[in-house]
Amino acid sequence: MADILNIRPASGAKWDCVALGEVMLRLDPGAGRVRTARSFQVWEGGGEYNVARAIHKCFGLRASVVTALPKNDLGWLVEDFIGQGGVDASHIVWRDFDGLGRNTRVGLNFTERGFGLRPPLGCVDRANSAASQIRPGDVNWDRLFGEEGVRWFHTGGIFAALSSSTAETVIEAVEAARRHGTIVSYDVNYRASLWNALGDRAAVQKITRAIAQKVDVMIGHAADFAPCFGVEGIDLGDAPNSAEAFKQAMPAILKAFPNFKVVATPLREAESATRNDWSAILHAGGAFHQPPLRENLEIYDRVGGGDGFASGVIYGFLAGKGAQAAVGYGAAHGALAMTTPGDTSMANLSEVEAVMKGAGARAIR
Repeated sequence: MADILNIRPASGAKWDCVALGEVMLRLDPGAGRVRTARSFQVWEGGGEYNVARAIHKCFGLRASVVTALPKNDLGWLVEDFIGQGGVDASHIVWRDFDGLGRNTRVGLNFTERGFGLRPPLGCVDRANSAASQIRPGDVNWDRLFGEEGVRWFHTGGIFAALSSSTAETVIEAVEAARRHGTIVSYDVNYRASLWNALGDRAAVQKITRAIAQKVDVMIGHAADFAPCFGVEGIDLGDAPNSAEAFKQAMPAILKAFPNFKVVATPLREAESATRNDWSAILHAGGAFHQPPLRENLEIYDRVGGGDGFASGVIYGFLAGKGAQAAVGYGAAHGALAMTTPGDTSMANLSEVEAVMKGAGARAIR
């Protein structure tokens, strides 16, 4: 099972993981509300980037990000954050700035954590961002995947849904990755607000289906496969993100995309914004794998939990630990990522493995 993906050895690649996606500035009002805030904590974040950052910062592997930023102080601020996360920034596409932000800008994400019965709230301001304007030909993928060498390439549905050109760029990237023997993972990360802004949903669904046909490891809730990829024959009942629904949906998913070697999803039941039941399930090699359910998990900031799960799964396979360990790393890391503020993980590998072994919250001195 450990070699189900046939991952290239570390000695033959410069990077263990490369992510393609937008890196935004997150403005966090702390315990308050965006609408009444007078100050914000600033973080960097982005669904695809968060994975690459955790691969390096938590799991100690070599990571790079492909994104685009404007040549101004906000773009350089994001670059500085990326550097603090230990992620290589040499593949950033830099855009000239017109002085006003009409031609290009950094995307902003105002995010409330939520509390109790008040759910988390995200308010994005990302139109005309540099990353949304990435198009085929902007990146020399053959140099990245061929000359430098990449073991694992990760991207996702948030970046693909930003514009028609980003979706086409994902196609270009995954085709190049496959040519050079790089494992490709994709996180569905369905966002109704993004899709509703696209206009022609059928056209975007067509191109995301083309992306899915070139993916080895698909991550995401089974309920999102119908709106994103047009997968038919999925009846998820009253619990669309349950383990049972995932199992029932798998035949239809694999019929539509027999190229998927691994399909995985975190499982969350939100009792409130600050208490969730949390687990995961993964399908590989004809078998299902699950870690223990964590009931009433206390949540400090839920944003980034799914990205934490994805990076843990990727690490498990990159480290050759097999499917059961991979979903265990994903669930444990995702849980820890939600105990700290910001989109990105502040956990380390020893903490993840302690959670996997059932360690409690007794003080460490």
